[in-house]
Amino acid sequence: MRGLILLILLACVVTPLQSQTHEIGFFAGGSNYVGDIGSTNYISPNEFAGGLVYKYNLNPRIALRGTYTYIPVSGNDNDADNAFRQNRGISFSNTIHEFAAGVEFNFFDYNINDYRTTFTPYILAEVAAFNYKSPEPTSSSNTILLKNKFSYTVPVGIGLKGRLADNFAIAFETGVRFTFVDDIDFTTDRINSLDFGGNGNDWYVFSGVSIVYTFGRPPCFGGIAE
Repeated sequence: MRGLILLILLACVVTPLQSQTHEIGFFAGGSNYVGDIGSTNYISPNEFAGGLVYKYNLNPRIALRGTYTYIPVSGNDNDADNAFRQNRGISFSNTIHEFAAGVEFNFFDYNINDYRTTFTPYILAEVAAFNYKSPEPTSSSNTILLKNKFSYTVPVGIGLKGRLADNFAIAFETGVRFTFVDDIDFTTDRINSLDFGGNGNDWYVFSGVSIVYTFGRPPCFGGIAE
C-alpha cells in the first residue's frame, strides 16, 4: 500500500512536468526612446527592432519567458513638440542589445490545444541586462570615445496572444523599459559638448508582433475535458 501511494504521488508530480508546453519564436516591430533629445511620446516607434523569445508555460495562467532583443534607438529634436528642443536641433542614434527574463500573466486560461482557451490578453514583468554605447571623456577636447557599457532595466508591458494555426501562436505586445542611466542619448555632464541638460533617466520602448511555435506534449493542467 505504501508503495502504491508513493507511486501515485510520483505520478502527480512527474506528469505535470512532462506535460508542460514550450514555445520558441521570433518577434519584430518598432522601438523608440524617451529622454533628453527628440520626441517625448512614450509609444512612437521610429526604428526597426526584433529578437528571439522562449516561453515555458507553468500553467494556463502563467508563463516564464526569456528574450534577446536588438533595439536601435534614435532621437531628433526636429520631432519634438516644444520650441526649445526644435531650436536646439540635436540628434543621436544608439543600439541596445537586451537580454531579459520574466513572467507573463494571462487574464484567461491559455492553451492553444483546446479551442476554448486559444486567446487571452496578458501582462508581463521582466528584469533585463542591456549593452549600449556610452561616451567617455578623453585627453583631447575634440575627441569623444564611445565605449560599450552594461546596465539593467525593468521591462513591463501588455499584450494580446492567440492561436494562429496548428502549433503556431501570434502575439501583439508593447513593453516599456525603465532604465537607471541617463546616457543612452550620449548626454553626460562629464563632457561639456554633450551636456544637454535634463536629470531624468532614459526610457526605451518596444512595440511589435511575435510568432512562436509550440512543442512538447499537449498541456494537461488538471482540467477535465467536457
